[in-house]
Amino acid sequence: MEIQEQEFSKKRRLKNKFLSVVTNPYNVIVLIVIILLAYLILLPLLDMITTTFTLAQRDVRQAGGTPGEFTLYYWHRLLASEMTSTILIKPLLNSLLIGVFVSITSIAIGSVLAWLMVRTDLPFKKFFSLAVIIPYMIPSWCKSQAWLSVFKTERIGGAPGFLASLGIQVPDWLAYGPVAIIIVLSLHYYAYSYLLVSSALNSLNSELEEMGEIQGAGKLMILRKITFPLVLPAMLSSVILTFSKGIGTFGVINHLGSKVNFVTLSSQLYMNSKSQNTQTAFAMAIVMIFISSISIFANQKIIGSRKSFESIGGKGGRTTPTRLGSYKPLITGILFVFFAVGIIMPIVILILESVMLQEGNYSFSNLTLHYWIGDPDPAIMEGLPGILKNSEFINSLKNSLKLTFVNGIFGTLFGQLIGYISAKGRGKLHGKIVEQMVFIPYLIPSIAFGGIYLSMFSRPQTLFGVTLIPSLYGLFALLTLTSVVKHLPFAARAGTSNMLQIGNELEEAATIAGAGFFKRLTRIVFPLSKGGFLSGFMLIFVSIMKELDLIILIMTPSTSTLPYLAFQYQNGNSPQASNCVAIVMFSIVFLVYAIANIVGDADLAKSMGG
Repeated sequence: MEIQEQEFSKKRRLKNKFLSVVTNPYNVIVLIVIILLAYLILLPLLDMITTTFTLAQRDVRQAGGTPGEFTLYYWHRLLASEMTSTILIKPLLNSLLIGVFVSITSIAIGSVLAWLMVRTDLPFKKFFSLAVIIPYMIPSWCKSQAWLSVFKTERIGGAPGFLASLGIQVPDWLAYGPVAIIIVLSLHYYAYSYLLVSSALNSLNSELEEMGEIQGAGKLMILRKITFPLVLPAMLSSVILTFSKGIGTFGVINHLGSKVNFVTLSSQLYMNSKSQNTQTAFAMAIVMIFISSISIFANQKIIGSRKSFESIGGKGGRTTPTRLGSYKPLITGILFVFFAVGIIMPIVILILESVMLQEGNYSFSNLTLHYWIGDPDPAIMEGLPGILKNSEFINSLKNSLKLTFVNGIFGTLFGQLIGYISAKGRGKLHGKIVEQMVFIPYLIPSIAFGGIYLSMFSRPQTLFGVTLIPSLYGLFALLTLTSVVKHLPFAARAGTSNMLQIGNELEEAATIAGAGFFKRLTRIVFPLSKGGFLSGFMLIFVSIMKELDLIILIMTPSTSTLPYLAFQYQNGNSPQASNCVAIVMFSIVFLVYAIANIVGDADLAKSMGG
């Protein structure tokens, strides 16, 4: 009898424990989040992989078999056919060339700028701290337009660029191809290295460097033996950002590479997707994901195997600027020239090109506002009016603003919620699962990610014959869903950093006082995280406003955005109208950045580089 009572008591305790777990609001939210992430991230990834092994109707004649059956045809075509060199090897080598050199150049520029800004007595730091971020606010494909405006040649571009109009002979390799692409992307992505390295340098105690100086070490030896090893993890982290972005970019490759047949994996993926070769395109996307994964794995191994050094002690630290001495005027002048070329010149060129009636003619008589406010003229821009009178532009502007605001709100809310789960579940299984799943979209190149969602959600999503989600093709909902999920890694990282600053004792005290989970969330957690919410919102707003690669495959005339409209104008031989759109877009981005600085959100300036 006593044994039966013990077993009954044990079963009752287990039952009560199970009920407390499944009825705990936090556990319910964690379960819902994991299911949503699995559906929105893992399932599309699995769908992409299985698609590469599924025979399509159009390839039945070449491959043999029946539609829908398992096949290795696409992988054989990609990896071991007569076309392998053309569709894989050459684009892969070009992608690696761009990724490696852009990473090296960006890290060099960003690290030097970070050291000058943080550790030296460089003058005009307030100006430089703003100027150093602005290049990233200008979309990279806008920089490629500015590059062509300066270096374009009549031999390839059709109309002379600024230098050619002055009689200066510009070699084709400087106007188009890998050299131009590497320079443009490096001037765009160095912001990653600058932000990461400057953050690391800000946390270092300058006493470490002063001790080396006392021992007789010169400035170069101190940089090489002390400063460089301490900031190496930040530099390696920037490698992942720049390398992944470099091999996955499309807009710059399209502008500066297409006319000289410089093809990368991203441009090859775009061409296959547009020609309905979805299986081959997805196989290329998997190759790109594999390359990104290898780079991240190597990065983790390098960081994990190196010795660690304590650079922040309990006694606090101080920063004594390194004196530039007689080199100060020279370095300051070089920086002014660098920012004039990297910031002022592209903006001035875009503005100038937007008011030129004919390309390559820089006379005052050629200036016009037609591309801004002109009435329809059959001889100009295929009879379209200026953008401010163009219904396509108005529609694209509305779509861009709507997309950025909707994504900013939903993306930030999801990011804060995931950040809360990651912070509270730190070291626990569910926290690790959420963190790993959220990171996956970052590994997938933007153009491939858009293709995956186009393939998956262009047909109804059913379960046991019941339609859960109708076809989203051509709908604004597909743009929103794709953008939110793709930017989750950044939103979640911002949310996690934000939530880690909120002490557990605040929630514990509220629990003791009888506050429920949702009351604690709405009265304590979210109000304390409102600063981070603004940062997350602004980050997503700016990122999506200039996004092209992610949405280029899922665009329709009704859902067109400003970046896509500018892309269409550029490809339709209307670069002046494309420049007008780019100027409007940059103005919106800069205005958002200025507002964020006015409201005093210090974290935003750091998050803009994400």
